[in-house]
Amino acid sequence: MPFFHHRQGIAHRVRSYNNIFAVALRDNAHMNTIATTSAAQAQQEIAEEFAFFGDWTERYQYLIDLGKQLPSFPEQWKTEEYRVHGCQSMVWLVPSGDAASMHFEAISDSAIVSGLIALVLRVYSDRPAQEIVDTEPQFIATIGLAKHLSPTRSNGLAAMLAKLKAYAAQALA
Repeated sequence: MPFFHHRQGIAHRVRSYNNIFAVALRDNAHMNTIATTSAAQAQQEIAEEFAFFGDWTERYQYLIDLGKQLPSFPEQWKTEEYRVHGCQSMVWLVPSGDAASMHFEAISDSAIVSGLIALVLRVYSDRPAQEIVDTEPQFIATIGLAKHLSPTRSNGLAAMLAKLKAYAAQALA
């Protein structure tokens, strides 16, 4: 490929990445507000965003960028009570609300895990507890994440989802 055409391709991909990133950041910026779409719709949007990227280097960068957009997390919440065990990284997950609408805040010391948290919060936060319990994380398989995470990150993601669903089940009890 001639150098000029290669540079045009890169410039197009950068512009396209910036467009998809701006939309996703807009959606992730609403993580602290009431969700307006269903969990299923959020998963579909995530799948569409990840389908845009050509390779896993771009997808990992996107995850890292999403993680950087997580809201600030108070230090006093970094306690054993909120810690997600089973993760190699340090992860904390704090629930609030009730069965009608549960909100979650979370953070990790890992850039990629923070991106995973951003995706999980888009799907599960600010939803009724029953929807949280009933929603399977299909986006993980749909975007190919299951194949590209290390075993320790996969275990951590499963632990985070299990804790989140346990909080929702507890709210229903």
